[in-house]
Amino acid sequence: MGLFKFVKDAGASIFGGGDKPAEPPTRSFANHLRDHGIDPSAYQFNLSQGQLTVEGTAPDRDTREKIITILGNVKGVETVDDRLVLASAAGGPATAPGAPAQAATQGAEATPGDWQADTYTVQPGDTLGGIAKKLYGNASKYMVIFNANTPMLKDPNKIYPGQVLRIPPQS
Repeated sequence: MGLFKFVKDAGASIFGGGDKPAEPPTRSFANHLRDHGIDPSAYQFNLSQGQLTVEGTAPDRDTREKIITILGNVKGVETVDDRLVLASAAGGPATAPGAPAQAATQGAEATPGDWQADTYTVQPGDTLGGIAKKLYGNASKYMVIFNANTPMLKDPNKIYPGQVLRIPPQS
């Protein structure tokens, strides 16, 4: 759980062409998650003055991180207040046991152990290969970053400044 910062004026426009919702925001965020292959029925959303609060039970850490990243990369969202709990913490089965976790970085305020991945905010001129070279020392590891951000990323050549990406630990 924690408060994660994003770039308010960057990201997907899900409100019908502007920052003001053309439909109730809850429905827009639910549809956006559904468009990215995540069933939104277990989650509740509240958007107020650029801060999106998301609550519910995520099945595992990977899904939780993807939900926060997908929702944070929406135009008009400046921060995401992550109030998601993992199924294992809510009494469900543990689906991501024992993995060492790190706190998210680059503007994210989180409790250590909440995230397995770090985050990176795309800068003008960045490519996934360049980011992989900078963070892993090897440009050919760009697919590790791409795969960690699917289904949000659909093409490894299409990233934009201000987009926040999940960066998995080096293996």
